[in-house]
Amino acid sequence: MSSQISNERPADKVITDIADYALQFEIQSELAYTTAHYCLLDTLGCGLEALEYPACAKLLGPIVPGTVVPHGAKVPGTAFQLDPVQAAFNIGAMIRWLDFNDTWLAAEWGHPSDNLGGILATADWLSRTAAADGKPALKMLQVLTTMIKAHEIQGCIALENSFNKVGLDHVVLVKVASTAVVSQLLGLSREQTIAALSLAWVDGQSLRTYRHAPNTGSRKSWAAGDATSRAVRLALMARAGEMGYPSALTAKTWGFYDVLFAGREFRFQRPYGSYVMENVLFKISYPAEFHAQTAVEAAMAVRARLKKLGKTAADIRRITVHTHEACLRIIDKKGPLENPADRDHCVQYMIAIPLIFGRLTAADYGDWIATDPRIDELRAKVECVEEPDFTADYHDPEKRSIANALRVELNDGTVVEETVEYPIGHRRRREEGLPLLLEKFRINLRRRYAEERQEQILEASLDRERLESMAVHEYVDLYAL
Repeated sequence: MSSQISNERPADKVITDIADYALQFEIQSELAYTTAHYCLLDTLGCGLEALEYPACAKLLGPIVPGTVVPHGAKVPGTAFQLDPVQAAFNIGAMIRWLDFNDTWLAAEWGHPSDNLGGILATADWLSRTAAADGKPALKMLQVLTTMIKAHEIQGCIALENSFNKVGLDHVVLVKVASTAVVSQLLGLSREQTIAALSLAWVDGQSLRTYRHAPNTGSRKSWAAGDATSRAVRLALMARAGEMGYPSALTAKTWGFYDVLFAGREFRFQRPYGSYVMENVLFKISYPAEFHAQTAVEAAMAVRARLKKLGKTAADIRRITVHTHEACLRIIDKKGPLENPADRDHCVQYMIAIPLIFGRLTAADYGDWIATDPRIDELRAKVECVEEPDFTADYHDPEKRSIANALRVELNDGTVVEETVEYPIGHRRRREEGLPLLLEKFRINLRRRYAEERQEQILEASLDRERLESMAVHEYVDLYAL
């Protein structure tokens, strides 16, 4: 008895929809462009801060030391000029290293500005090459437009589809979104873009092993750089004529759905537009996993109230954190914390630091702080419980809150409570947050540049109209050492 196998090759609608959006959709939203402008500055600033950390800096540069690529992409804050694939890794790793760039929370979470690694490296390389050939260079307006589209692709897929629940890391969406928009920057045809996207879905996908106990580690800081770099590589292969696999998602037995997604097809809440950039969450005050942002804000408020009572963290008997389900699943962590990546994904640690020291900075995840015995003593007093209403509001598209409520009981019986529903980087607090975001950008410029260069970057960056009209390579040159 034989069974016939169909060899028809229909293109998956999910893939063609992404390609059509990346290649054809015109962004009309002023809010999306305004937000993308702030997002660009914040993301570059996050990368500049990461350069201060040797664990990040040691991974950067060319594969072969000393290599310089003529007309290649420059890596901000460094002297490196690389091919676009390696430059994308460099920029992407810098951006994500300190867990301080933007966030999107839904059925799947992630950081859409991770895509800037592939976007900026490709745009810079194309801009330099065009200028060297006497052709018009790419403008920064194209970078902002491409950012909006990358955010939208990653975020809209994430709204209804949880990759973490099947053990896959969210950087799969960075790879797919970057592939789509880099294909557009490279001038790929629709057929080539579909081929590139199919290659991204067929590609091996990262497990979440490195984000969770007992294996939390530094790969989570460079995984997005790897994904956006791989996207550039796949788009270039498609440009060279490499074939695609049009039913990469739906192919029976061998497709993404059957192999990696428990046989389920993707669901979609809304068509692609500009919703994600308009509603993206900025990390402004604290370099912390986003599900803990409001917990950190609440802890800072509690500390201020304890001070008024003449109390300190030493007077605390118990802390109960009422939180949303995603927080429990990702960062509710007991036991030893082995490294900075472990600590910035532990809500108990991120609450203890502000209660003890009145701050939470990237440096606070280092061993020199973590060895303070008061931290683990206080961590042991923290219990997290789910608040169903918080979970419901987290998924509500009209709210998208990330609420945490702290109930702090003192040794003398006093109870101090503090609830924060929306973190400072949320769209509902955007007006409050943007001045702080710009100050964060200025602080990060000061880490790397002399005053004259800081002023040159600020002059080019703060006026969006001027920024949009600049050639990409001329803007990136401002950040080169």
